[in-house]
Amino acid sequence: MKESNTVVKNSPKAWILASRPRTLTGAAVPVMIGVSMAYADNIHYGIGVLPAVLCFLFAFIMQIDANFVNDYFDFQKGNDDETRLGPRRACAQGWVSVGRMRWAIAYTTLLACVVGLPLIIFGGVEMLLVGVICIAGCFVYTTHLSAKGLGDLLVLMFFGIVPVCVTYYILTSTLTFTVFLASLACGMVIDTLLIVNNYRDIDNDRRVGKNTLVVMLGAKRAELLYLLAGFTAVMSGVVFVLDGKPFAFFLPFLYALIHFITYRKMSRIRKGKALNLILGETARNIFIYGLLVTVGILASLI
Repeated sequence: MKESNTVVKNSPKAWILASRPRTLTGAAVPVMIGVSMAYADNIHYGIGVLPAVLCFLFAFIMQIDANFVNDYFDFQKGNDDETRLGPRRACAQGWVSVGRMRWAIAYTTLLACVVGLPLIIFGGVEMLLVGVICIAGCFVYTTHLSAKGLGDLLVLMFFGIVPVCVTYYILTSTLTFTVFLASLACGMVIDTLLIVNNYRDIDNDRRVGKNTLVVMLGAKRAELLYLLAGFTAVMSGVVFVLDGKPFAFFLPFLYALIHFITYRKMSRIRKGKALNLILGETARNIFIYGLLVTVGILASLI
């Protein structure tokens, strides 16, 4: 959605911009992979539609909640000033008042709890612990860990291992090594979005003392990390061949190609707001990866 300087404060448009709808692909992809793997592995018994829908809704709401938390706390810490290179933020632009954002965080957190609570019926009481960990991670990422080089670890956990494995477990009551490795691959692909985001902001982050992994590695090594994260994820898919799902390994090589093309653009641009183009392409690539893996898994049923 195109941003505008004429956004009416606290209007529906302001809240849509604040929710960052483009980031929802990062929430959809892990659940999509988890659901497709569960369906493929239980084709003779089927999977529950309701728990699958609840997994998607919980992931979407938590992503929006995380966006609100990030918007609010970054504004409070003064990170979203005139030097910001990335997409504009709601609180910093005055699209949403600080007080309303606090209430929005409370409402979306509560809504996530309401949507996630019925998953206890399908996954057991341990889903309570999963929910608490997800909500805690949503807050701790922005307030503490993102500035200590641990943001990428949280992405691997909450956009890979947790959503893929928990979705599969809720739908099948089991876990397999293939699912776990697929969750790691998914987390690595989605982490490319954080890598390019921090790559763009490397100078500003150094200035304010925000020690992201990219700041620690330096720009050139960060470029290599971006490339390797995508390629390693694709090669990890060899486990699908061993699991009788070869298309889920071979189809993502198309993702590897466009990932490399985006990497080349990124290494040429290097600095400035032009890197927001790479951010958009990376988000697109993540969704393409998710589609290719999902189609590959379902193709094994033919």
